[in-house]
Amino acid sequence: MRRLLTRRGWSFLFSAASLAVPCVRPGDAPRHFIYFGAARARIVEPSFLAHPALAGAQLRFTWRELEPERDRYEFGELRARLELLERHGKRLWIQVQDASFGETDLTPAYLRADSSFHGGSARKYEGEGEAARFDGWVARRWDPAVRTRYLRLLQALAREFDGRLEGVNLPETAVSFDHPSHRPVDFTDSAYAAAIRTVAADARAAFTRSCVVLYANFMPGEWLPGNDRGYLRTLYADAARVGFGVGGPDILPHRRGQQNHSLALVAARPAGVIAAMAVQDGNLREIDPATGQPVTAADLLAFARGRLRLDYVFWGTEEPFYTRDVLPLLRTLPSATPERPRD
Repeated sequence: MRRLLTRRGWSFLFSAASLAVPCVRPGDAPRHFIYFGAARARIVEPSFLAHPALAGAQLRFTWRELEPERDRYEFGELRARLELLERHGKRLWIQVQDASFGETDLTPAYLRADSSFHGGSARKYEGEGEAARFDGWVARRWDPAVRTRYLRLLQALAREFDGRLEGVNLPETAVSFDHPSHRPVDFTDSAYAAAIRTVAADARAAFTRSCVVLYANFMPGEWLPGNDRGYLRTLYADAARVGFGVGGPDILPHRRGQQNHSLALVAARPAGVIAAMAVQDGNLREIDPATGQPVTAADLLAFARGRLRLDYVFWGTEEPFYTRDVLPLLRTLPSATPERPRD
């Protein structure tokens, strides 16, 4: 039997449809979001909701919580946060996290229980050789069976939220298995690079209206500029060809690694390619070698607007910087418009 929609139901559908807008460059100045990560309850803070220059919030959701059981998706909290932001004229950007930086594995339990997924995830490491230290877990992105499941999650998210979300970013590409004893037996650098390209392209195909950004910062098996195997550069070329955005989790203008990798490639991207980067914990503690002093929020904003031409900046909430520096700085900027331009 067909269910009849109430007046309230039609109103909700009309409202949701009216918020579905395409991913386009927001203009010459970047749009500013606060990166609350997993601290989602903080979106009710008046300092955020009432801030005129803040377009919205970036929240992190793990694969495990979004798909607690195979093909059973749990979007209730995401939906609730989105609706709250919409009522206050703010937008939502989400990061769909499949990697951790500690003992917690963020992939669904069914991946580990079913042998066809070969464990579902792998331990990753930071550093070189046998001295490398355990750095958390990452989904087996290079494994076609695991990758298919992740893409199904993205497709399920797109069916409900495409256009209502300002954007979706895929976690950073950096992962390390430098020592042979740490490397999964079926892992190769080239297979990993091909898998990341597939995920980014398929995510863009799923989300036709919301922005899709790949945090393409480093790739295993190469270190630019000396050992360039084309993995990272090809991702940035794909961004222009396929239509997804690029960026990274840290704005660190004085780090040689970032200078030679994500920062250089973001700055050199062609017109029309969306770019988004984050000012996360520790970024405002970095020392500017020219002054010997910590960088300021104003320094990073100038770098984001000038050298990088960013479309989106996600500001972290590390104190004392967030309250003392970031929020007052952003109050000097023009008010954010509640929505991106329509077709």
